[in-house]
Amino acid sequence: MSNRASAPDEYDISPVKFSRLTRRGVLLGRSGPQLVVVTLAAITLVFTLYLGGGILIAYAAPIILTCAALAWVGAGGRQLIEWLPIVVRWFWRWTGGQLLYRRRIVRPRPAGTLALPGDAARLRQWLDPDSGAVMVHDPHQATLTAVVGVSHPAFILLDPSEQQRRIVSWGRVLATACRSGRISCLQVMERTLPDSGRGLSQWWSRHGSHDSSWASTTYAELIDRAGPAGERHASTISVSLDMKAAGRAIRAAGGGNRGAAAVLRQEMSTITAALRAADLAPSEWLEPGDLALILRSAYDPVVASALERHGELGRDLATAGPVAVTENWSNLRSDSAHHCVLWISEWPRSLVFPGFLAPVLLSSGVRRTFSLLYTPTRTDQASRDIRKKKTEYISDAAQRHRIGQIEDARQSAEYQDVLRQEADLTAGHGILRTTGLIAISAPDPEELERAVATIEQVAIQASCETRRLWGQQAQAFSAAALPLCRTL
Repeated sequence: MSNRASAPDEYDISPVKFSRLTRRGVLLGRSGPQLVVVTLAAITLVFTLYLGGGILIAYAAPIILTCAALAWVGAGGRQLIEWLPIVVRWFWRWTGGQLLYRRRIVRPRPAGTLALPGDAARLRQWLDPDSGAVMVHDPHQATLTAVVGVSHPAFILLDPSEQQRRIVSWGRVLATACRSGRISCLQVMERTLPDSGRGLSQWWSRHGSHDSSWASTTYAELIDRAGPAGERHASTISVSLDMKAAGRAIRAAGGGNRGAAAVLRQEMSTITAALRAADLAPSEWLEPGDLALILRSAYDPVVASALERHGELGRDLATAGPVAVTENWSNLRSDSAHHCVLWISEWPRSLVFPGFLAPVLLSSGVRRTFSLLYTPTRTDQASRDIRKKKTEYISDAAQRHRIGQIEDARQSAEYQDVLRQEADLTAGHGILRTTGLIAISAPDPEELERAVATIEQVAIQASCETRRLWGQQAQAFSAAALPLCRTL
């Protein structure tokens, strides 16, 4: 997907078209694992015939048929050979007891760590003394992440010219991330939350008449007792620094976490300026307490509104993780909710106008978190990838022509997508890989399945195709529901 922007003097909303999900293989559209099992079946057959055939073919038939089924039979949009590593990893974790997480409340965690389950347990927190922001360090992936809250007007309520202007401005924000060369991931997360009534309480504390009259006392008691009413939306943008790519700048800034924090502050300043230029209103970069509320609300949504209303409760990042997590093949259960993660496997194939995700983002009655993970690609690497794809498409087309296989429209459309990306890159635009994830939460399994069906239906209205991430729910939830730039 490219971040091409329209000319500044265009005021009509321009439709956009997304690149298709590439299904290109190593040879004739077949992936490497498919070719391996097909080769294994062929070798088995040839070896059996060489030894004399007959009864040996009957003994070798299960191996040949199994390899053929793995290579050609599909389920859930994937070939069986693609399911094999997922199933193997699932059973490995199941036999090792890794599908269950229980916090050890007696034994405290090491200082500076986040109380998160799974592979997120390796994350460390770093409080930047200069900005006051909390930065999350992943020592395995060598990244350092900071989060900022963003407020904005409702896009669909703006007039067409203002919508187009904001689209162009957001394209410049993404272009800034591409040009940096030091950002490994940019995550945009939008959450639906029960309205805790805190805004009403703050308004009353600032503008109310705090006298001893009956009306003032009664009104204050009503506001204090008011529970959640309706929903509200909260948006955050997370920036992840690639410490390997920024190694030289980090060493120049003093090295270690302090040097990495100094380099990340530069990226934070650049992103903040780009967001303000796009008429978005970034808040201060999140402090430990702010991030702790987000993490606690993701795993324990029942207490989210209560924590938000009551000041300093639940703002300890060292204890913000879940108490218990149980992962199943199709969903995930944490403290007070059941969760399911959907992957947007196919973006609209036809021309759509900006705002096409409105049915998903404005769906009411469903507790969900929508995340877009942008992975910028350096210009030189993008050029090499495009040249490699072109070479593979041309060689595959020549091979199909040689064996008399007809080229279908899908292959031609994917090749045209590659040519369009090459034209965008030549024109100076950036290339980003975009991953869309939707985390859905509900208090019980039946309600969760109804909510999943609702989101799948509204995704169809948005011309998107969604798939449930079977056997990967825990890892997918940390990527979709936590603003930590986690990837699958």
